[in-house]
Amino acid sequence: MDGTKRIVALAGCLATILLALPATGLAAKTHLAFSGGPEGGTFQYFSNGIATRLSKDIPNLEVSNKASAGSVENIRRVNSGEADFGIAYSGDTYLARNGRLAKDDHEYENVLAVAYLYGAPAHLIVLEGSGIDKVADLAGKRVAVGGAGSGAAASAYRYFDALGLWDKMKVEFIGYSKAASALSDGLIDAMWVFAGFPNSSITQAAAGNKIRILSTWEAGEKGGVFEQYPFYAPVSIPAGTYRGVDYEVKTFQDSALWIAGKHVPADIVYQSVSDIFTPEGLAYMIKVKSTAKAMSVKDALTGIVTPVHGGAVKFWREKGLSISEAQKP
Repeated sequence: MDGTKRIVALAGCLATILLALPATGLAAKTHLAFSGGPEGGTFQYFSNGIATRLSKDIPNLEVSNKASAGSVENIRRVNSGEADFGIAYSGDTYLARNGRLAKDDHEYENVLAVAYLYGAPAHLIVLEGSGIDKVADLAGKRVAVGGAGSGAAASAYRYFDALGLWDKMKVEFIGYSKAASALSDGLIDAMWVFAGFPNSSITQAAAGNKIRILSTWEAGEKGGVFEQYPFYAPVSIPAGTYRGVDYEVKTFQDSALWIAGKHVPADIVYQSVSDIFTPEGLAYMIKVKSTAKAMSVKDALTGIVTPVHGGAVKFWREKGLSISEAQKP
C-alpha cells in the first residue's frame, strides 16, 4: 500500500510540474516577420542581419526575413500587419502616413519609425560613351528605376516627374541586380539606384564596364525637387567609391529607417533596439554590411519626421535622446 501511495504521489507531482512548465520554462515563441528588399539591395542585408541577431539573442522570439520590392511595399505590409518590422525611407514613410504616395491617397497610420539606419543616396549610372552627360539627356532613354513598389522607384518618380522627365523616359521597373546586367548588355541606357554606398549591384556593373555616375543635385535644385520634397538632403559620393569613378558625385539622399507596426508590443520593440544598439550589436551590423557604420545611438533619430514606436521611444529617452513633437507616438 505504501508503495502504491508513493507512486500516486509521484504521479501527482509530475502532473503538477508538467502543468506549470508552459508558464515557466516553455513559453510560446513569438514569431515576427521582417520585410526587407530585393536581392542584392542594402535593405535585404540589413533586414536579414537584424532578423538573424534578434532570433539568436532574444529568448522566445523568432524573426523571419522576407524579401520584398522595397520601401513602399514594406510600408504597406507593416501597416496591414502582414509584416511586423520593415525598412523604409523616411520620405516614403512621411508621404504614406499623410496620404501623399503617388497614386495612393490612403493614410498608412499604423507605420511607426524605430531607428535611423543609414543615408540612402541617389545613384544615376550610365555607360561611358553613351552620350548621356546630364540628367536632361535621359529623355527618350530606357531607364531602370528599381522594382515596382520599391522606394527606389518611388524616389525616381518624384525626382523625374518634378523635372518633367518621367513621361518622356522609357521606364523599366526592374531590381538592381537585373538592372546591372541589363546595363552591361545594352538593354537599358541608365540605371537608378537609391541605396547606401558602396552598392553591390553598381560594383557589379563597374566590374566589366566603364561607368559614369551623373550628378543629380544641380538639376534637382534648379527644378524645385527639394522645395517640393524637403526631407531630401545633399550628399556627395566620394571619388573612388566605385571602380573607374575617380571624381566626387554630388547627389541627394533620403534616410533609411527601421519601421514597426503599431500592433507590435512595446516590450518587443524595446528589447529589439536594446539588442541591436549595443556596441556588440552595432559591430555585428557592420560585419553584415559596411553601410551600418552610420548606425549609432546618438544619431538614431536622424531624418525621422514621423511618429516613433513607443517601445523605441522608451529606449531612446533612456539613452538621453530628445523626442520631437513630430516623433511622438
